[in-house]
Amino acid sequence: MGRKLAGKIVIATHNSGKLREMRDLLAPYGIEAVSAGELGLAEPDETGADFAANALIKARAAAQAADLPAFADDSGLCVDALGGAPGLFSARWAGDSRDFNAAMARIEREVLATGAAAPWRAHFISALALVWPDGHIEQVEGRVDGDLTFPPRGTSGFGYDPCFRPDGHRRTFGEMAAEEKHGVPADGSLALSHRARAFQALAKACLAPSGA
Repeated sequence: MGRKLAGKIVIATHNSGKLREMRDLLAPYGIEAVSAGELGLAEPDETGADFAANALIKARAAAQAADLPAFADDSGLCVDALGGAPGLFSARWAGDSRDFNAAMARIEREVLATGAAAPWRAHFISALALVWPDGHIEQVEGRVDGDLTFPPRGTSGFGYDPCFRPDGHRRTFGEMAAEEKHGVPADGSLALSHRARAFQALAKACLAPSGA
């Protein structure tokens, strides 16, 4: 059983897409959320060797700077034919302008260059870290597997969503509404998206629904 969270929290991101998703996930729990970007906090260097380490770096920096519990995600798309790339560098492949259309085009070019036969397998990973100002840490991880599809389809979500089709579905993440991707099934089974799956584990340990 993890430490219970209540009150105000910093979402340690400057990414508007992630911020929107995280606020949607936190909404049922009555948590007031402010982003690191809104507070003008600097973005720390993400020097970790894996997603979990980078999430912890971001959450710890925000918790110390704001003197509030901080919640951070580090996530990425890992393509089998590319040895797991872009992986930790998923955002960097989009450049400073966050041009994910260019990043998806690069993935297609590089996969084609390998000669790998379709379907091109890939998975999304989301590592979440929750850090309190006193140093207490809770960490979880979520994963969803699927295939790449080109040309990308859909305008929902953000990042690489339009080129990723999760197993068992015909549509890409880019063609799905947020409620479908992040909603928790009534039977308690896993949510669809990697971030929602990680959040399910974190909520089970640290959160209680508003009014409970």
